[in-house]
Amino acid sequence: MPAKDLFHNTVRTALDKDGWTITDENLYIQVEDVDFYIDLAAERILAAEKTGQKIAVEIKSFLGASDVTEFHLALGQFLNYRSALRLTEPDRTLYLAIPEDVYDEFFRRRFIQRAIEEHYLKLLIFNPEREEIVRWRN
Repeated sequence: MPAKDLFHNTVRTALDKDGWTITDENLYIQVEDVDFYIDLAAERILAAEKTGQKIAVEIKSFLGASDVTEFHLALGQFLNYRSALRLTEPDRTLYLAIPEDVYDEFFRRRFIQRAIEEHYLKLLIFNPEREEIVRWRN
């Protein structure tokens, strides 16, 4: 099982505060002979609709030497996880969780914004100090 990201518990707390119920730590998905572990899975029941919303969240801290390299790795992982989820749990939406400062300083760059749009990345932007979600970007 993979190691937890530095902000794993922070994002978990932020999701709890936002009304989500954590259903899985390290959501395990197997597609053919490939195993995947997504950091968190959560659900929220929408009372008015009596249906639930299901998400999976991959958490990235972007603490490496190069934000560009971290982005390459995060994007590749996101795309693979999304493909695996489409085959195994097509009703679950995948989000990439990133700290607010990383979003403000790196993800707002024009090229990164283009890549986000081109690959339909969904982002969960969180504030690590307050342990709160500050923005969902669909």
